[in-house]
Amino acid sequence: MTNLADRPNSPRGDRRRRQLVDAGIALLGREGWPGVSTRAVAERAGTNPGLIHYHFGGLAGLHAAIFRQATDLIVGPMVAELLGAPDERAALEAMRRQLAQAPADELGSRLAAELIVGAMRDPALGAVLRDELREARAQIADRLRALHPDWPPRRLTGAATLITAAIDGVMLHYMIDDALPVGDVLSAVDDLLEQRS
Repeated sequence: MTNLADRPNSPRGDRRRRQLVDAGIALLGREGWPGVSTRAVAERAGTNPGLIHYHFGGLAGLHAAIFRQATDLIVGPMVAELLGAPDERAALEAMRRQLAQAPADELGSRLAAELIVGAMRDPALGAVLRDELREARAQIADRLRALHPDWPPRRLTGAATLITAAIDGVMLHYMIDDALPVGDVLSAVDDLLEQRS
């Protein structure tokens, strides 16, 4: 079997991989993991099922690529907003904007739910999510280090973990209950920031 890492990349191959991953994400958002089969993805992408093996080493490799891309679609924008914020208050406003869009984004909500289900059922996908979340926490800790150079490493790690978990929790609750008082949640965080100042 050819080692996928040794296979040369080409613009055409990159386009085909993106096409297959995009088809898989569309199926995942519509039908969940059971709908993301080799045949269904190839059919939706208008290509030969053998290309899934060629480009990804099989369905498991395609699932991992879909999982990474879906995680980037869900987690990436929030992390980017937080990292780009000049301070905590600006980060809170970024969260407010992101959360305001969450219930309207049905595909995003469905993908988020499928990521959790996939990570719980498949240890390989769980490892992908674990790595993505670790990376997000590390980036947030780095940003906090820039804002608070006097904080010890434990506090940076703890704060980054708490921030990431709080975002995940609020988003999960909001996906389930669009009447969740998100404004109150964010106001409470704002009050905590005010007390710290």
